Amino acid sequence: MRTTIKVNLMKRNIWLFGVIGVLFAVIGGYVGTRTTGVQSVPVTTAPAVTSLFAQSMADANGGTAGLAHWKGKPMVVNFWATWCGPCVQEMPELSALQLELAPKKVQIVGIGIDSPSNIKEFASKYKIAYPLYVAGMSGTELSRQFGNQGGGLPFTVLLSSDGRVVKTYLGKLKMDELRRDISAL
Repeated sequence: MRTTIKVNLMKRNIWLFGVIGVLFAVIGGYVGTRTTGVQSVPVTTAPAVTSLFAQSMADANGGTAGLAHWKGKPMVVNFWATWCGPCVQEMPELSALQLELAPKKVQIVGIGIDSPSNIKEFASKYKIAYPLYVAGMSGTELSRQFGNQGGGLPFTVLLSSDGRVVKTYLGKLKMDELRRDISAL
């Protein structure tokens, strides 16, 4: 009798956790599709750009690279994480966009707010066509300097070749909007 009660309780708990998991996934997907948009860019973004180009970060291959290498080019800086569903969903589109934009000298850069091992595994599995860097939790602080006060992901910054913040995007990118904004540079 006791064993039957334990089994029934375990089944009910598993079912309850499954429902809660699905509920959180649905809420996350809804928020990810609804929060895409333009944030107002605070006046203090110049220090953020300076801070970005002063960074040296590990890349997905385990090497270290300075982000100043990209200075002077229009850039799309995408803050992301392997555990962020909308981030992972937009990466194939960003990868295709990088191939499309290469002749125009526009560079997409991914800054991962994750562990080096997770980013390395992700990069080798998905063959992303733009550089991925490992910022860990310091990437959250860097994104806050660009106006992402809540630290939400994905968060994307469009920079002009002279280092001006043209636009920021919170949530999953709308690629048509991003293309229009890039073509207006």
